[in-house]
Amino acid sequence: MNKVGILVICYGSRGTAIIDAFCRSEKYSVELYIIDKNRNPFNVKKAKKHLVIPDLDVKKISQFADKYKSKIDFGIVGPEKPIIEGVRDIIENETSIPMICPTKKYAMEGSKIVQRRLFQEIKAEINPRFKLFDRNEYTNLTDVKKDLWKWLDVLNDQVAVKPDGTTAGKGVGIWGDHFTNRQELFQHFLSNYKHGPVIVEEKIFGEESSFQAFCDGKNLLPLPETRDYKRAFEGDRGPNTGGMGSYKAESDWLPFMTQQDRSNEIDIMNRVFKRLKGKGTNPGLRGVPFYAAFMHTGKGLKILENNSRLGDPEVMNILPILEDDFIDVCFKIIDEKLNMVKFKKLATVVTYKVPPTYGGIVEKFRGDKQIYLNAAYKLCEESHGRMWVYPGAMELRNGKTYGLKSRTVCVVGAAENLENAREISLEGIKAIKGGSLWYRKDIASKESIQKSIEHMRKLRTE
Repeated sequence: MNKVGILVICYGSRGTAIIDAFCRSEKYSVELYIIDKNRNPFNVKKAKKHLVIPDLDVKKISQFADKYKSKIDFGIVGPEKPIIEGVRDIIENETSIPMICPTKKYAMEGSKIVQRRLFQEIKAEINPRFKLFDRNEYTNLTDVKKDLWKWLDVLNDQVAVKPDGTTAGKGVGIWGDHFTNRQELFQHFLSNYKHGPVIVEEKIFGEESSFQAFCDGKNLLPLPETRDYKRAFEGDRGPNTGGMGSYKAESDWLPFMTQQDRSNEIDIMNRVFKRLKGKGTNPGLRGVPFYAAFMHTGKGLKILENNSRLGDPEVMNILPILEDDFIDVCFKIIDEKLNMVKFKKLATVVTYKVPPTYGGIVEKFRGDKQIYLNAAYKLCEESHGRMWVYPGAMELRNGKTYGLKSRTVCVVGAAENLENAREISLEGIKAIKGGSLWYRKDIASKESIQKSIEHMRKLRTE
């Protein structure tokens, strides 16, 4: 076996899924050098060297990479913060380790304004109607409010309020969900406006899908389509979260989509890719430059946002059923030889278990936070490659594991159809005990999927 050293910068279950994909290699002897936000029990066990950097500071990450650069063949990045802050640029400049993630220039999720302007140039009809409110263009809040009210009149108040960056203020707010009158909207607007530019855009009605693609700078390889459940509570109610679960159907597109819908998404993202790539190749796009949220409407596709990383939870639907060796895929990405990636023709369902404070069920939780995974791991061993348990916001302390504040652990189920994949995922979830963890019981349910199908059918006939 060839020996391969890999630097993995991760946080949460997405990072665990990436690490697990490397560890399943039958061709390579893998040594993992892992940077983590916490002592994830899975990652600690798999790592040759494991370092916790709670804020994922890019300079500290680079120092770690430099220390072991003679043993590392390449690196990969999961979370968005280091990508936006240019971790690839720094590590490649200082250590020459090739990194799989876009450079800072192409970390598109760093600015929603940049995204909207790019999409407007390439294919304006995929953009919702939008207006930018920039502090540099106003001298007082009275004028801001006046212009905002005029724009709300145009859109009949049906808007989404979005900060330009990823972490300013209260983040994205949507009419009817986060506010129901203009004064509430304005307070949400101001919480973001004080940090920087804000976009107020048309609220789009439809069914959402997640598009992801591997890229070597020369070729763009779309991955199977997935559907994320952002809302905290069943029936798609409650606040937005990082994602309570997701599903992938047996085909490369979703039950409420047509094959033409899938082709249209690929066409749009290829146009974006060609614009950014230029005539030859553009290594700066290497990794996953496009993880896009599309809304399917009765009048065609709209793009809600694009991220420059693998999705969480959507990547967990994809990596476990990868037929190719993931290390080989990564080498092809680095060498600009990415031509094909094979996946098993299976449906997958991801369900997250989260702490009681996640989603706002309770403000504080003072109970026992110890988590017990052994029963779920036993089910994994008995599943013959149909179940995976991926710890996320968990901390290893003195041989025991404890839940943290974010999404604690997810279980992936795979089967020939969505119904059976969901049953496997839920079986694993129910086997995880402790921490008063809870989960959405309707991820990929028959009722949820049928509701999406009927909604799209209605939109297409209106």
